[in-house]
Amino acid sequence: MIARLRRWWHRRTIQFRTSVVAAAVALIGLGVIAHVSTGVVSWLLIDSVDADLQRTATTTASRLAGGTAPSAVATPEIRVLDISGAPLDGLPGTSLHHWQIDELRSGDGVIDFEPSAEVHRWRGIVVPDPTGRPLLVATGARLVGFTDTAGKTGRLLSFGSILAAALVGLATWLVVRRSLGPVERMRVAAAGLPEGQRLPVPEAADEIRALAEELNTMLARRDADTERLRRFTGDAAHELRNPVASIRAQAEVAVMHPDPELAHETLQDIAHEAQRLSALVESLLALARAERNTAAPGQPVDLVTAVRAAADRLEPPGAPGTGPRIEVEVPARPVLVLADPAEVSTVLDNLVGNALRYTRTLVRVSVFADGMGSSGADWVRLVVDDDGPGIPMAHRERVFDRFHRVEPDRARTTGGAGLGLALAAEAVRRRGGAVRASTSPDGGARVEARWPRHAAR
Repeated sequence: MIARLRRWWHRRTIQFRTSVVAAAVALIGLGVIAHVSTGVVSWLLIDSVDADLQRTATTTASRLAGGTAPSAVATPEIRVLDISGAPLDGLPGTSLHHWQIDELRSGDGVIDFEPSAEVHRWRGIVVPDPTGRPLLVATGARLVGFTDTAGKTGRLLSFGSILAAALVGLATWLVVRRSLGPVERMRVAAAGLPEGQRLPVPEAADEIRALAEELNTMLARRDADTERLRRFTGDAAHELRNPVASIRAQAEVAVMHPDPELAHETLQDIAHEAQRLSALVESLLALARAERNTAAPGQPVDLVTAVRAAADRLEPPGAPGTGPRIEVEVPARPVLVLADPAEVSTVLDNLVGNALRYTRTLVRVSVFADGMGSSGADWVRLVVDDDGPGIPMAHRERVFDRFHRVEPDRARTTGGAGLGLALAAEAVRRRGGAVRASTSPDGGARVEARWPRHAAR
């Protein structure tokens, strides 16, 4: 039963639950106040009667102490009793109980509800007569309308508490409904929100405005991701279509012209295009893995050794002086960065390979171990300079975006897929580093990659 009630309660709206809780709390609080107020009203009524009874009892006690006979002062409202409650004034006995007599002897007041139609308030005082015998002087007064007044006061306050709680619940309902109005408008707007549009932001600087601003920030990221995915999909489809179309066209030519020499040449072209296609797919997969942030745990990598190995691996074939060459400038001591050896090789292959593609005579690869920078960390810089045409200022920020080319050349030998620099930049950023492009001292392009330095223990 409790579980069913809890499920029913949690299915209600925030407006309903808030209003019910507010009304219930108000009803409980006002009920307590009504009960206390009824008691206070009753106490005030009795206290006003007690003041008169105390004065009458004091005056009567003084007369008895002076020798006046108890029968001379006795009336239905003034009784003279012994300390056990027996009458000494010649009048009939009282309806007071023994415990009430004890209260009167101690100076406290009591209420006599017998008969119920005549409620009396009694106060008592003990005084000795001239012979030294203790007398109990009890003075009483009829509480006219006491029960009726207390009852009406309690009922009136109870009804007022219920009415006030209902008003609190209604006010809470209206306030919450008005407060949730911006949320409802955001919900309606979000249901049909087109791409590029944002949710309405309330004017009030409250939590709902903060929520709307955060949702708009999330929508902006979503639109940016969608646009990036759309651009990536289009570029990837275009890049993959070129080698596939080339392979298909060459295969169709070979089929239509079954010449052994032509077939051999065609197969070489097909193998070259297939290799280009494979490299493109591998680059796309590597970039996707990098963006998913699934990098292997880092380990110390000597950048000096990696640069020398990359220079030996990428040095163009041929006799000296017949083509561009690679010059290495590195410290004599190892320089460590926390990365993955395969990542460092990828960065070097792409940066140096890109420089070799555009340089005229020389590619200079340098490693610098900088001191502590403004961020409080030691940095290692890998600088690749060439003497080619350089990178225009307008392209230096976008050159590390996927599929971005300074020149729209898509030829086999010079075009490339536009993924190398993006892959290198992502590999460096994933390890807490950064990349940037500028102008080399020889007037060509300079690409700089920077990693946090790993301190050997």
